[in-house]
This record gives sequence, structure tokens and C-alpha cells, in this order.
Amino acid sequence: MAMSKIITFSVILCLSAMTIAVAGRVVGPLLQFQDKPSFLRPTFSRIFDTSMYGTLQLNNGLAQMPQMGWNSWNFFACDINETVIKETADALISTGLADLGYVYVNIDDCWSIPIQNSEGQLVPDPKTFPSGIKALADYIHGKGLKLGIYSDAGVFTCQVRPGSLYHESDDAKLFASWDVDYLKYDNCYNLGIPPKERYPPMREALNTSGRTIFYSVCEWGVDDPALWAGKVGNSWRTTDDINDSWASMTTIADLNDKWASYAGPGGWNDPDMLEVGNGGMSYQEYRAHFSIWALMKAPLLIGCDVRNMTAETYEILSNEEVIAVNQERTYFVADSLGVQGRKVNVSGTDGVYQVWAGPLSGHRLAVALWNRGSTAKTITVKWEELGLQSSISVSVRDLWQHKLVTGNAVSSFGALVDAHDCHLYLFTPQTESLRNVF
Repeated sequence: MAMSKIITFSVILCLSAMTIAVAGRVVGPLLQFQDKPSFLRPTFSRIFDTSMYGTLQLNNGLAQMPQMGWNSWNFFACDINETVIKETADALISTGLADLGYVYVNIDDCWSIPIQNSEGQLVPDPKTFPSGIKALADYIHGKGLKLGIYSDAGVFTCQVRPGSLYHESDDAKLFASWDVDYLKYDNCYNLGIPPKERYPPMREALNTSGRTIFYSVCEWGVDDPALWAGKVGNSWRTTDDINDSWASMTTIADLNDKWASYAGPGGWNDPDMLEVGNGGMSYQEYRAHFSIWALMKAPLLIGCDVRNMTAETYEILSNEEVIAVNQERTYFVADSLGVQGRKVNVSGTDGVYQVWAGPLSGHRLAVALWNRGSTAKTITVKWEELGLQSSISVSVRDLWQHKLVTGNAVSSFGALVDAHDCHLYLFTPQTESLRNVF
């Protein structure tokens, strides 16, 4: 996709604003300025607080940006087999979604038989995965993709297959021997043992397995994992399971928002997988879902049948400019902040007219105007809500319309947003030095 002139501004605006060391270790908050730009208010770092982003202990070098890929559960549940997984991998390649970053192909529950073998090992179901997981991993890797698998920090999985509690080391070595790249680790049948005790052993097991494996902690938010899971996993579920409805999606967005200051490179808040394309929401609602997940730096894990997507579903999932907000990709800026976007203002009855925003590298901002009401409404964001000086001129690019809306908005910006829709914009502050260059 050709990048507009507005994106090039970010090269000149780019300053070092983060301190991330190799292998996922960090030494401080993400928003640190050697020379704070004059167009930022003193409130900027408070609005986009990252002070709770702590030192990671997983130390596997993964998740420098949120994971992207596909997971089998939301659409297929237990009705999975190796053919579905292979065809999904094929579809990710043929549709171009893999090229956009959707590289994890994650098998959820129901891949194993109900009992372990005589050696205490997990066994793939020979009826649905007759070739075994290693052969499937080879197929996935042959496509340039990565394979994920599922287990549980309990004695059983949620669908009553063997869990990995007390078998962490053996199971991690088994996954590594199969060349698995990703583990989703659930929370069922946990014997009442606190999550803080059950999840670290798998971290240690993965670290000593001989293979680098992404560790997705799926604790459902019951024990506030943002407070402790940054020392355990690459991502952690902050909420209960999502379902394919507007009520579920909006509730989960609000719950995840609470923990924005704890996320960052190496470890991300996870409000669960995407429901885009599963049929329970309208096009506008799915577009809002994808926009807010991207802005929140949530994992972008597709949950629909990518072999049979509608044009509207593909349009949403393949929007490069929205994905770039999540992954902080541009052709011109090499660094990234990795700061989770968040709700910065609400208005109207029950707060249904909302402004969400998040800082990007180069002092750019992603800004969402989200109408959760039942009628169209003009939603306006004021610069003070974003931590910007009111006098600064800002160029505004619409990431769904793929066009520059204005090159010189000052003090505020507003747009008419349909009911249950969300507009997502890229704000780039303009400075005198930029005007002299362009």
C-alpha cells in the first residue's frame, strides 16, 4: 500500500521514548522523553500512563508487539481436525492475511484423547489428528507460519482432556519436541490452587524446554493477572470468554481498559480473540471491535473460518492501516512505543459517546471516536483530552477511509459517527520545522 505524505512526517518527529532491552527485559516506563516536545501538555504522560509496566521475567524475546494469527475455538469449538488446521493455514497464505502478520495458527481445546498414555504423555486424537502434531507443525512451518497448541493449568482442560498441572515439565518438553511455537494455557479444573502458583511452573518449563514458545496465560482475569502475569507470560487474559455479541464485546473492552498501564513490549493484556466474521454483530460493530482491539494493543487472533470469509470480513481483517496501529508498523519509523490505547473521554447518557486514544512512535496518536449509542452522533475530541497543547496544528488521516481528512485541525476535531460504529484516525502534530521541510 502506498503510504501518504502524512506518514513521512513521523520520521522527523521520532524521538527515543522507550527503554527496552534484549530478550524482553525492560528498565522503565515506556513514555520517557529526553526533550519533551512543546506541543505536549504536562498531562500527556498521566493520560497515557505506563508506570505499572514492570520488568519481565519470561525473558524469551517474544511479543515485542501483540501476537497476530488465528485460533480455532470461536468458530469450530471442538469440531476440529488436522484438515481444518491445514486448510486454515492455506487460506491465511492465499488471502494474503499471513503477509499482514497473521502468522500463528493456534489449535484450541479437543486436540487430545481423554487420557494420557502409559508414560503420562498427552496424545493427539488419532481420529482427528492421525498424522500427529509434529507432522502438522512441519506442514505449518513449511508455509512460513507458526503452530500454537492448547493446554490447561488444571488437571483437565475445559473440555475434560488431560491438563498440564503437575506435568508442566514433561508437557513443555513434549510441545518442544513437536516444534510447537505457542501455548495457550487455560484455567479449568484448577483444584482451587491460586493462579499465581499454577502459572509460573509452566513458564519455567517452557524456558527449559529447548524451544522458544510464546506463553499465553488464559486465567480469565479472575485474579487480576495484569498485576502479576507480566512476570510470567507474553500475554494474559484480562476477561472472561468473549462471545459474538455487541454486549460482550463492549463489556470486555471496558474491563481490559482498566489495565492499560501494565502492558507493553514482551507482555500484553488479552481481552480474548476476535469475533469478526462470525455473524453475531453488524459490519459497523465488527469494525468497532477491530478498531478498539487494534488500539488497545490486544492480540489480533482471528476467530472466524478464514476459508469462507465474506468480502466485508476480509476488508476489516486486512486493513493494513489499522493493523499498523496495533503493530506500529510504518515504512519510515523503525522504533515503536508499544503503549496500550485507552478510553480518554466519555459523554452522553451512560457515557455512550467515547474517545479512545493511544500514542504511537514519532509523537503520532491513534484516536478512535466510538458511538455506543443507538443514533448517529457527532463526537468531538479536544486536544487537552489527548495531552496536546490547544494551539498545535494536527493532520488527521481516516484509517478506514484511507484518506487525509484535514491537514491543520486546531484545538479539537469531530465527526459524525453512526450508531455502534467507530472511526479510527491517525493524528500527526505539525511543527514549524515540518512546515519548513514540506
